[in-house]
Amino acid sequence: MNDLLLSISKMCLTILALLLLLRRLKQPYLIAYIFAGILLGPYVSKTFTRIDEIEAIGEIGILLLMFFLGMEIDIPDKRSLLMRPMIAQGMKITLSIFFALMTGMMAQWPMINTGLLAILFIFNSTAVVSEYLRTNGELHTFFGKTILNILLLQDILLAPVLTLLQLAAHHNSNTSRLIIPLLLTIFLLLILRRIRNNRRLINPYFIKNMEQDHELQVFAGLLICLGFGALASLSGLSSPLGSFIAGILIGQLKAFNWLEKSLKPFKIFFVALFFISIGLRFDVPFFTDHARVILTGTLFVLFSNSVLSALVFRLLKYNWKSSFYGGAMLSQTGEFGLLALSVAFNLKLIGSELYKTGLAITALSLLCSTLWISVFRTLFFHPKTPGTGKLINQNSIA
Repeated sequence: MNDLLLSISKMCLTILALLLLLRRLKQPYLIAYIFAGILLGPYVSKTFTRIDEIEAIGEIGILLLMFFLGMEIDIPDKRSLLMRPMIAQGMKITLSIFFALMTGMMAQWPMINTGLLAILFIFNSTAVVSEYLRTNGELHTFFGKTILNILLLQDILLAPVLTLLQLAAHHNSNTSRLIIPLLLTIFLLLILRRIRNNRRLINPYFIKNMEQDHELQVFAGLLICLGFGALASLSGLSSPLGSFIAGILIGQLKAFNWLEKSLKPFKIFFVALFFISIGLRFDVPFFTDHARVILTGTLFVLFSNSVLSALVFRLLKYNWKSSFYGGAMLSQTGEFGLLALSVAFNLKLIGSELYKTGLAITALSLLCSTLWISVFRTLFFHPKTPGTGKLINQNSIA
């Protein structure tokens, strides 16, 4: 017990010191969590060595994060807020696959490596991007909503991608394992459209005493968030997507306005644990031995993903300034790309060296993404100008 308390105390002290530093530098706190994981991991201070256990607990943080994002996001009323993200993500997938195939052919990679590179380009970090948009007051702008809807479509794509990896590992698998998640994904999209067109569709019974009972609020909220995630996972979809849908449903009901306040401390703690687990898995000796490859790969991912995403926004007739800013937003490799890497490694589709390289590149891209976005934001929009989100919202279309 004393060792556990000492380890948790070290974790809190490390995070607090990093948060104070990042607060002065005006950077998102997510960076502090990854750095804390590296410092507390088995390759530096060795404060935490059971990485799998912390990772499993930290995954609850992603469910809570997606749940809160679902509560905050507005169901699109305009067709353009649905069509633009769908067209954008379709183009992004096409360009990512084409670029990955070209890179794989030049490097003479196996097809599975090429496929994983395409996955790393397709999936971005909902956690990083949504937090950045919220911090800069751009979450509810037209441009911010478009980016968030693109990220939502990426989350929906996670289930078919993981199923494809399962099929690649087991060639004799039943094709129903792919068809069922695809059908459920389509059904989910229809539900979202139904909710958008009829906001009074859901009218559940509400117990008035819930508003005065904090304990009931906490456990009811956790049940809704984690329960939807569990149901989605059992159905073949991703559990974060299930929690996101739960957040959207609850967000339409005024009777659950208390939920955000009740669960916010849990969200902060478990999201921190998730990103700490990424830092814990960062193999420092491996990075030292392969620093040139990893750093080159990180720059390659950030630059290539920025250009590909900027082309997508430009094809949607945004001006070049907004296109490059949006491209920078979608430059990093996200937590779901990391999940795909882990699944591929556990299924023995890739070796340990490629897995560690991909993990290091993902962690570094997450660490550098906010700085990368800030550079583009400074280049195209004055960072101290109030209402930058409005500037993008009103003048982004060429």
